[in-house]
Amino acid sequence: MPAGPSPTARALRALELLYERPGATAEQLASLLGVTERAARRYVGILREAGIPVESTRGPYGGYRLGRGTRLPPVVFSQEQALGLVMAVLDGQPNAIDADDLVGSALGKVIRALPESVGRQAAALRTYAAATPDRHSARPDPATTSALIAAVADRRRVVVTYRSESGEEWDAEVDPWAVVVRYGRWYLLCHSHRADAVRTYRVDRVRAVRQTPDVFTPPDDLDPVAALEENLGAGWKYPTRVVFHAPWEQVAPWIRPPMGRLQPDGDRCVLVGSTGNPAMYAQEWLAAVPFDFSVEEGPELRAAVAAVAARFGAAVSPSPSLGAAIGPRGDADIRPPPASDG
Repeated sequence: MPAGPSPTARALRALELLYERPGATAEQLASLLGVTERAARRYVGILREAGIPVESTRGPYGGYRLGRGTRLPPVVFSQEQALGLVMAVLDGQPNAIDADDLVGSALGKVIRALPESVGRQAAALRTYAAATPDRHSARPDPATTSALIAAVADRRRVVVTYRSESGEEWDAEVDPWAVVVRYGRWYLLCHSHRADAVRTYRVDRVRAVRQTPDVFTPPDDLDPVAALEENLGAGWKYPTRVVFHAPWEQVAPWIRPPMGRLQPDGDRCVLVGSTGNPAMYAQEWLAAVPFDFSVEEGPELRAAVAAVAARFGAAVSPSPSLGAAIGPRGDADIRPPPASDG
């Protein structure tokens, strides 16, 4: 619950902070609440008057902490927060509209726990909203995801059983650095000891997770999102090299990291990378870049681009029926469509 203007709201926020940060000083509470130290002590006094045991210790290592067994009051949402939560759940998990869905049942419990005035709006949003599933998303198993996140948090090496898109299955011993959600898909960013390299695994294709006694230390400068994006464009089966006939500054905003690394080359630029799906690379990625280009490498991508070009070329080539409708002057004979049979 955010800190509001009333003393009661700030006192409840102080309670949450003491629960999260036992031993916080009056100075730290004041900073987190955005008030003076005197005001922070006053909010501690309000909590004590309400019968909540708040213990204090003097000295350089002193501070406030809650007495043993203290529990927080029920979570309180504003109407905007509750609706925002429902919207976020439905956006990420469209099936949550169904009460029998795993996430849907959890969302139902949250809605039922809300005050009537707020819960009524949240329930109406869930009932009458219609969510379209993202066809590119893939929902991983919650137990598998939980096991991987626990290993990330504990910095514990794991053995994962992985199944590729082709159905091949293998075990890999990895250091799980992070779990990253990207465009509706969940990825495990890790260091594979089998390959001695950084790898990304789709969590929905992980069939089993087993922790080992070994611990690891992730890189100090690790940026999980940036590392995932860079790794998605490297190490795939088919190498790619594409020359764009335009300056780097113009092309760069259209290139996503998984496509490879874009390098300037005078008044043009070169995209070097790899892909496991040349057809997708050609028709979804390259076709969207509004600049002329040439594929210099490899043969699989060249064939995929040629197939896309042939398909688009056929779309604008005059068909025999269209040619028959052309008059002597070359004008199209515009006729109304035949009546429908219903």
